[in-house]
Amino acid sequence: MSIPIIICDDSRMARNQLARCMPPDWDVEIHFAEDGRHCLEVIQQVEPELVFLDLNMPEMDGYETLEELNAQEIDVDVIVVSGDIQPDAQARVIGLGAINFIKKPISKEKMVETLASHGIFEAKLEAEELEEDNHVENAKELNNKDTFIDACQEVANVAMGRAGASLAEFLNVFVELPVPRVNHIELSELTMALQFSEHNNTVSSVCQGFIGPGISGEALMIFNDSSFKSIAKLMKYQGEINDHVELELLMDISNILVGACLQGISDQLDVSLSQGHPVVLGQHVMIPQLLQGNKQWDKTLSIEINYSIENSGVDCDLLLLFTEDCIEQLKQRISYIM
Repeated sequence: MSIPIIICDDSRMARNQLARCMPPDWDVEIHFAEDGRHCLEVIQQVEPELVFLDLNMPEMDGYETLEELNAQEIDVDVIVVSGDIQPDAQARVIGLGAINFIKKPISKEKMVETLASHGIFEAKLEAEELEEDNHVENAKELNNKDTFIDACQEVANVAMGRAGASLAEFLNVFVELPVPRVNHIELSELTMALQFSEHNNTVSSVCQGFIGPGISGEALMIFNDSSFKSIAKLMKYQGEINDHVELELLMDISNILVGACLQGISDQLDVSLSQGHPVVLGQHVMIPQLLQGNKQWDKTLSIEINYSIENSGVDCDLLLLFTEDCIEQLKQRISYIM
């Protein structure tokens, strides 16, 4: 009889990737869930032996799902598979009862190794047969807007986790990570599309251009001005906090988050992205003022990631803007990892 398992992730691409990593000779019946709340419903229906659980999801995230499993005394093994690779995140999910943590993206070898380490499945890895090259079909599938947005969100999710881990290590904090927001919109619509929580307050921002083979765009680091005192405290700065100091703090955080995030995207898409020098967009201004400058393109793929540091009041946005003419290249690159 097939063993029922659940793969819970808000990204369709991530769910399919994980399903393809299952050992081919493992007799399982795979069920999918799109968030923690949905996962709990499916658990009641199929009574799985194993759940693969993402952390950053809408409705109910992975932490909340584990807490609810404990509250309801549901006995099921849970393996967390997440792009949030902060050591503290891994420790927290283990403390909540998960039997293991695996960082995204997972390989078939890592899957077998993990299952074997818990006595769930034993297999000897044979030389992998060459799989049919499906990237052409995948590229066609990415012409569907929803599929493309979902795929970009998953790529951003993994890159976001790497950047969050770098910031957490630098400041010795826990960084709360959201679900990245992806939009393919006119630049004139960007201000309305932003979800940055402090629209009514002043912000400071720097911008860095990036470019690679067939890919180009800009990365904007937007900082809530009220966050600077907290950042200075975390960085143990004891002098007067003036505009010059604030700019230095902004540059430091920007270098960490932008660099790590772009590197995470580069590694997944197998492309080298070079960064330009950071440019100050504005200090102590409203968000619409940051986006008034004339661009060389009209439409953009925007990826918005809001980073918050736990119990600190630090709130900042990383906004990645890809030019319209690199969309086809992105689709081709993503098609190889779908």
